[in-house]
Amino acid sequence: MTTSRQKAQGSRQFCQDYSQPIVRRGRWRRSLLIFCLLPTAFCLLNCGKRRPPLPPIERVPQRTEALSGAQRGNQVILSWPAPQRNAKDESVQSIRRIDVYRLAEQPRAPLGLTEEDFASRSTLIGSLTYDQIKSATDNLTYIDTLELAGEPTRLRYAVRYVNASGQRAAFSNFLVVEPAARVSQPPMIISTGNEVAEHAITITWQAPAANIDGSTPVNVLGYNVYRMEESADSDQESSQLPINSSLVSATQFADKNFKFGDTYRYIVRSVSLGTEGAQVESLNSNVLSVSPRDLFRPSAPTSITIAAAPGRLSLFFPANPELDVAGYNIYRSTDPDLPKDKWSKLNSALLTRTTFQDEKVESGEKYFYYLEAVDQVGNVSPASEVVSEIVP
Repeated sequence: MTTSRQKAQGSRQFCQDYSQPIVRRGRWRRSLLIFCLLPTAFCLLNCGKRRPPLPPIERVPQRTEALSGAQRGNQVILSWPAPQRNAKDESVQSIRRIDVYRLAEQPRAPLGLTEEDFASRSTLIGSLTYDQIKSATDNLTYIDTLELAGEPTRLRYAVRYVNASGQRAAFSNFLVVEPAARVSQPPMIISTGNEVAEHAITITWQAPAANIDGSTPVNVLGYNVYRMEESADSDQESSQLPINSSLVSATQFADKNFKFGDTYRYIVRSVSLGTEGAQVESLNSNVLSVSPRDLFRPSAPTSITIAAAPGRLSLFFPANPELDVAGYNIYRSTDPDLPKDKWSKLNSALLTRTTFQDEKVESGEKYFYYLEAVDQVGNVSPASEVVSEIVP
């Protein structure tokens, strides 16, 4: 028989055996909790530490939404902003050429077109090389020369960047042009040798004799005149505005906004009536280079008056109308018949005011004066009228 003492010992042994797994399970849970909290504690310890900045991710525009252009003569001139920077050769974003595509359509075809349709129907007409891309400043340009004959056609253009691996980016925006066939030939500038006057450079040209397809009468609405500084790029006029505010109907134009000492190049384009009433310019005329030099004398000073006072004669005169007058010279003599080159010059430096006091005079003596105006490049005006006064 089992005694009560034996029962008690068995009960204690059972409790000990049963409690051992419970303890082990508790230890395992605590270990798991500590393991999970370690990353959080590590992050908290490092939150306030500064790290070296990461290099910026290089992003190069892979397409342009600013393709623009227009017809000029028998050409369509395309233009778009040049990429501001380029990626390294090994980058997938490295632009190594730009392909130009054209699609000829019927003039009344739907304007809506997907990139997939354009890609399957368009023709690659040319490319801009890597050297052209590198040397570009603000804009890239591509010229498409057309054969303007046959049925009217609508042209749709787009450009596409290509990387060093030959991968093509998406197409640019579409540029749609309906070129006119009867566009005037360019005019011919005539060099007269007398273009430069004091206040204007006058450009003269000969009207075109026919349209670019040889037809007549000439389709001319008027003319636009363009001017470039001598140091400018030869293609600069492609983005310039004409210097005339409205179409010139005559075959001559006076440019009044210029500076002596600079060199300018002029071109003229005739303007024709194009498709749907649009104005279409011709190709460039020949170039006229003009280097205006200031060889023009100021006008003689006028309206000189003298105020007499004891021991002093004061001269007053209005300023010359020329804006480039630098100052004045004053000459004096007691003999009005003395040759003017022998009169005494009273100022050692150019007089920049319009008053002068002559205090080296004697009472009762009569003095004669004349003035000259001098411009900024040293041109001297004719002598003014002679004025005189007696010192009191």
